[in-house]
Amino acid sequence: MSKALKSIFFFGLFVSFLPLSSYGATADENVTRIQKAYENIRDIRGSFVQTSILKDLDRTDVYKGDFFIKPPGKMKWAYRGKSAQDVTINNDTVLIYKKGDNQAYKGKFDRETYGQTPVALLGGFGNIREEFNISGRGDNTLVLKPRKSLGNVSSIEVVVTDSAFPIRSFTIRDTYSNVIKIELKDVQLNTGLKDSLFDLTLSKGVNIYEQ
Repeated sequence: MSKALKSIFFFGLFVSFLPLSSYGATADENVTRIQKAYENIRDIRGSFVQTSILKDLDRTDVYKGDFFIKPPGKMKWAYRGKSAQDVTINNDTVLIYKKGDNQAYKGKFDRETYGQTPVALLGGFGNIREEFNISGRGDNTLVLKPRKSLGNVSSIEVVVTDSAFPIRSFTIRDTYSNVIKIELKDVQLNTGLKDSLFDLTLSKGVNIYEQ
């Protein structure tokens, strides 16, 4: 499999615009709101709907699942349905467990890995000013372009609301013109997530491939 197709494959596994609300703010106000929210977050949990549009494969896939985040470096995305899998990030390690195949892929997690696990960006939106060049649209959408390489990510569009957790959805575009849209639902903050939820140890019998 070529490097481009491999990237598309992983990108398609993971990351919807919602109707516009009456909430109105400038780009700078929206960034401040997000960063202040992250200052007070000990953990985040909720559900998501992900739409992956893969240009070269001319295919659109829709996934649903639950997510759990414990800043600064622990995240888990549990995909339900036919493509059930868990994507767990614990600091500098990522583990992708495909339940139906009884297989897992384990590798290093860093800035370049965001091209393969773009949903992980949700854990790092507390540093928007440092990480991105920012512009805004009148519909409370922030357009973020990475200051430094983030794998294949070329831009991110974040829809902001006035909720306690101010990110309603985000859309990621990559250098291959693929698009991943993630809509967040039922977000809860500071529920006391335990570190064991992000354990990278799997039961015996699971084939683990190191990358």
